[in-house]
Amino acid sequence: MRKSHGGRPEIRRTRRFRGWIAACAVSILMLAAGPAMTDDYDRQDAGHPIRIIAYALHPVGVVLDYVLFRPAHWIASHEPIKKLFGHED
Repeated sequence: MRKSHGGRPEIRRTRRFRGWIAACAVSILMLAAGPAMTDDYDRQDAGHPIRIIAYALHPVGVVLDYVLFRPAHWIASHEPIKKLFGHED
Protein backbone atom coordinates (compact mmCIF):
# COMPACT_ATOMS: atom_id res chain seq x y z
CA MET A 1 0.00 0.00 0.00
CA ARG A 2 1.19 3.48 -0.83
CA LYS A 3 1.03 6.37 1.58
CA SER A 4 -0.20 9.77 0.50
CA HIS A 5 2.53 12.37 0.81
CA GLY A 6 0.14 15.29 0.92
CA GLY A 7 -1.56 14.50 4.20
CA ARG A 8 -5.27 14.17 4.79
CA PRO A 9 -7.52 15.79 2.17
CA GLU A 10 -9.46 17.88 4.71
CA ILE A 11 -6.23 19.40 6.04
CA ARG A 12 -5.13 20.29 2.51
CA ARG A 13 -8.54 21.89 1.83
CA THR A 14 -8.33 23.89 5.06
CA ARG A 15 -4.85 25.17 4.20
CA ARG A 16 -5.95 26.06 0.67
CA PHE A 17 -9.02 27.87 2.04
CA ARG A 18 -6.88 29.82 4.53
CA GLY A 19 -4.53 30.78 1.70
CA TRP A 20 -7.45 32.14 -0.35
CA ILE A 21 -8.76 34.08 2.65
CA ALA A 22 -5.31 35.60 3.27
CA ALA A 23 -4.93 36.52 -0.42
CA CYS A 24 -8.37 38.15 -0.46
CA ALA A 25 -7.64 40.09 2.75
CA VAL A 26 -4.33 41.38 1.38
CA SER A 27 -6.00 42.37 -1.89
CA ILE A 28 -8.76 44.27 -0.07
CA LEU A 29 -6.23 46.09 2.12
CA MET A 30 -4.15 47.07 -0.89
CA LEU A 31 -7.19 48.38 -2.77
CA ALA A 32 -8.46 50.30 0.28
CA ALA A 33 -5.15 52.10 0.90
CA GLY A 34 -5.13 55.74 -0.06
CA PRO A 35 -2.27 57.65 -1.63
CA ALA A 36 0.39 58.97 0.71
CA MET A 37 1.06 62.67 0.95
CA THR A 38 4.63 63.90 0.68
CA ASP A 39 6.26 66.84 2.37
CA ASP A 40 6.98 69.87 0.25
CA TYR A 41 10.66 70.26 -0.51
CA ASP A 42 12.03 73.47 0.95
CA ARG A 43 15.40 74.19 -0.59
CA GLN A 44 16.53 76.51 2.23
CA ASP A 45 15.74 74.03 5.04
CA ALA A 46 16.97 70.89 3.28
CA GLY A 47 20.53 72.09 2.71
CA HIS A 48 21.15 73.50 6.17
CA PRO A 49 24.20 71.86 7.80
CA ILE A 50 22.31 70.98 10.97
CA ARG A 51 19.57 69.33 8.86
CA ILE A 52 22.20 67.20 7.10
CA ILE A 53 23.58 66.10 10.49
CA ALA A 54 20.03 65.34 11.63
CA TYR A 55 19.48 63.13 8.55
CA ALA A 56 22.50 61.07 9.63
CA LEU A 57 21.70 60.93 13.36
CA HIS A 58 17.94 60.23 13.17
CA PRO A 59 18.33 56.47 12.49
CA VAL A 60 20.72 56.23 15.45
CA GLY A 61 18.10 57.84 17.69
CA VAL A 62 15.38 55.49 16.47
CA VAL A 63 17.56 52.45 17.16
CA LEU A 64 18.40 53.72 20.65
CA ASP A 65 14.70 54.34 21.30
CA TYR A 66 13.68 50.79 20.40
CA VAL A 67 16.71 48.97 21.80
CA LEU A 68 17.41 50.90 25.00
CA PHE A 69 14.81 53.43 26.09
CA ARG A 70 11.54 51.55 25.46
CA PRO A 71 12.70 48.36 27.23
CA ALA A 72 14.03 50.48 30.12
CA HIS A 73 10.67 52.24 30.44
CA TRP A 74 8.83 48.92 30.32
CA ILE A 75 11.03 47.52 33.11
CA ALA A 76 10.67 50.68 35.22
CA SER A 77 6.88 50.62 34.87
CA HIS A 78 6.47 47.29 36.73
CA GLU A 79 6.54 46.61 40.47
CA PRO A 80 8.76 46.71 42.58
CA ILE A 81 10.97 48.92 40.38
CA LYS A 82 7.99 51.14 39.65
CA LYS A 83 7.90 52.30 43.25
CA LEU A 84 11.69 52.80 43.33
CA PHE A 85 11.67 55.13 40.30
CA GLY A 86 8.38 56.83 41.22
CA HIS A 87 6.68 55.85 37.98
CA GLU A 88 3.02 56.91 37.85
CA ASP A 89 0.37 55.38 35.59
